[in-house]
Formats: sequence, structure tokens, C-alpha cells
Amino acid sequence: MFDPVIAPSGTLLGLLQRGRGDGTLHALTAPRAEALAALNHCVLHDPRHDWQVENRSLYYARLYLDLHGELDAVEAHLFDPEDVLDTEESRTGLALAVLGHLASYGRLDALELLRRYAATGSNWAWALDELALRDDDAGLRALAAPVLARFTTDAEGEAELAAAVRDAFEPRPWRLWAEDSRESVATRVRAAQETGCFDRWQRQMRPTGPRPGWSVRAVFEWAQQGVERGAALHVPAARCLVAVAGPEDRPEIVQAAKDGTDGARCTALRYLADSNDPDALNLIEVAVTDGTAAVVEAAIDAFERMRSIAAVDRARGWARRPDALGAAAGRMLACRGGTKDSELVLAALREAVRGEGPDAPTLWTLVDGTGRLGIVCAAPVLRHVYRETASSHLRGRAARALAATDPSFATGFAVECLWDCEETTREIAARHAETGDARVVEQLRRLAADPAEEAEVQTAVRSRIGPDATAM
Repeated sequence: MFDPVIAPSGTLLGLLQRGRGDGTLHALTAPRAEALAALNHCVLHDPRHDWQVENRSLYYARLYLDLHGELDAVEAHLFDPEDVLDTEESRTGLALAVLGHLASYGRLDALELLRRYAATGSNWAWALDELALRDDDAGLRALAAPVLARFTTDAEGEAELAAAVRDAFEPRPWRLWAEDSRESVATRVRAAQETGCFDRWQRQMRPTGPRPGWSVRAVFEWAQQGVERGAALHVPAARCLVAVAGPEDRPEIVQAAKDGTDGARCTALRYLADSNDPDALNLIEVAVTDGTAAVVEAAIDAFERMRSIAAVDRARGWARRPDALGAAAGRMLACRGGTKDSELVLAALREAVRGEGPDAPTLWTLVDGTGRLGIVCAAPVLRHVYRETASSHLRGRAARALAATDPSFATGFAVECLWDCEETTREIAARHAETGDARVVEQLRRLAADPAEEAEVQTAVRSRIGPDATAM
């Protein structure tokens, strides 16, 4: 999947792509045709950089409801001939999730689209999972024949069926079909269920990796084998060293951290950092200077895991370095530094935004640290990150930091956050938004009554609404 093209944050499309609350508020005041066109563009061209963790489906489904939006464009997208050519979940997953939420709100047209797609579409398993949560037993039983027809009755087809049953996110349809009155359906599904259970048992009986009695050298060799086949095994290998290494093995481990193979060096650095070895920090600094990219990454990761006072002190000395170790030091101080480190954390935040933009991965930790330390003068930078980032998770972190640093948050961004795509952001808004705004009271009531809303959000809402449903 290619990285999505995100429109400017000041446009309706850009707001909706980011999942911002202002996207909904602007869409409701824009010409309906324009709003629906932007909404359809988002649903049919998933705007998320990480579609597996960022939320958009409930956000878009609620906007379809508010706009009384038709689903013709979604239908055309799902049943386009491209569905046969591009079977990646990312092409249709968002549209199917939106349909699932619409079905839970009583949209029968969404339910029918899910049923049709489960019967004929390439990403049928996703549609079936959505239906498992929303459809009745009769609707699911009607899908047994078309779904089973996807799998041939030879050995290869039965193996694929067993894998599909075993890996199903929602087991309800398969359980229904295992009890189907049609013997041909029930027998086949039960056999697939049994095969899936046997496959799990076999995998458990064939563990791979280190065994009791391995030496330190054997652990290093195993980690290097992972490097050679493109698998990073230094983290589990470091845990193995905890079990097999004794005090007499320390010289060998330190030597590996200095000049071992990539697998051995990454493993040794992780082990020494986790055990707070007195040489760990010096070895990490050397590794960042002369190591390969894999070694540098492992060294940085090992350093950021350290919790010792010595590590925090060293971070203060490294924080102004213009390299990866300096950036890691800034993150270390954001997580574990004190108020005296506020200037260094703020400098790291500004440098990250200036050098890498509002979507830099390092910002996640720095934004959290800015809020933790209550760095009030960071509010302008945090507001910039909030507006411009394409990551709804990072925006939520910025909102949390602004709640701790920006006196205007309650009457500003907190209001729009009530409509945000991320439930954690809506929760923050529910706790902070100024109820003098009529829109806030109305939205709090809507969230309180919406069965699709997350429990944490509704708990926060209840803390703001009295027994007589009047905002306090």
C-alpha cells in the first residue's frame, strides 16, 4: 500500500482525512454534495498511514448518518473489477468497517452490502467478521454455502478452509455453520475446526529457538542466523542470555558488544543495558559511532529502555548531539527527566518538528514528555503538531499535552476533540471541554446515549453530566 496523499489541514478533505473533529463540524456546514464527495474520498482511499491501528470507521460512519449519505460510491468501490486484482485488505477494509458501524446503527442498506460482499468479494473474511457482530443467525446461515464454495473439496482446499476457520477473528459464523441442519455444511466445518485445533497443537509441540543448556556462543549464533535470514532475534536472544549467562561469561558478552557480528552485538548491547552493566552506556555510545544501521538501532533502543540514574545523567550530556543518540537522549529526558530538563526536552521537540515535520516518529515520546513536565511555553509547537499531523494517535497525544500546558485548551481544541476519530481523544475532550458552549453539551449528551461509543468515553461524559442530564 502506497502512503496516502494528505490534503492541507485547512481544507475540508484534509480535516476529514486526519479524522479531526473540525472535519465533522465543517462538513455539516458545507454544501452537502461537497461534504459527501470528501467523505467518500476518505472511505474509498484510506488516508491512514497505519491503517491497522488508527481509527476512522466510526468517525466516518457517524458523518454518513449526519449527512444522510447514500452508499452508492461505497458499493461501486467494493464491487469494482479491481477487487479481483487487488485483494489487499487495505483496499476495502475501511469501507467494510464503516458499513459495519452503519449496520449497527440500523442502516439496512449497509447490512445488505456486507452480505453481498461476504458472498462474492475478495476481502470476504473481513465482511464476515463485521456481520458476525451485527447480523442475525438467519443472515449468517445464508452465507454458509457461498463462503464454503470458495474452497475446493480436495486436500489443498480443505487445508485452506481449516486455516480460514482457525484464523477467523470472529468465530460466531463458523460455530453456527458447524451446527447447520445441512449435513454437508456442518460436517465440513466441523472437520475444518478439528484440523485447526490439531495445527495449533502441532505448532506448540515443535518449538524453535534456544534450548536449555545452550551456551552464550550458541545464543549469539542463533541471533546471527536471524540477521542472515532477515529476522531480528536479538531481543529474545538477550532474554535467553539472562537464563544461560553467568558472571564468568561477562567478558565474552562485553567483547561481543564491542566487535561481534551484528546479531551478537545487538544481543549483547540489549543484555548489558537491561542488566545495568557499568560498561553499557560507553558501549552504546561506541556502537552508535561505528556500528551498522541495525546495530545503531539496537543500541538506541537498548539505551531508551534503561531506567538508571546514570542513564538519565548521560542523556543530559548527549541531548544536544546532532545524531540518533542525541534524539534518543531527548526522548529519555522526556520520559524520565525532571523539570530541570524542560529546556532540553523543548529544544528536542522544536528540532524534531523543524527537521522532520509534524509526523516524525520521535514526536510521540517528546509530546508526551512535554505534557508530563508541563512545559507551558511548548503550547505553540504542540498546537502546530495537533493541526498538521496526519496521525490521529499523535494528535491525541498532542491534545493530552495541550490539556496540561495550554490554558485555552478547554475552550479551543477540546471542543472539536469531542468529534475526533480516536476514542482516547474524545475522552480527553469529555473531561476538559468548556460546557459554556452549547455544542459541547449537545455532543456530550449524544456520546452518552450512543451504544457504539467506548465505555471510557462514556465514563468521562458521565463525570460532566449530572443525574438530570444537565452539564455541570
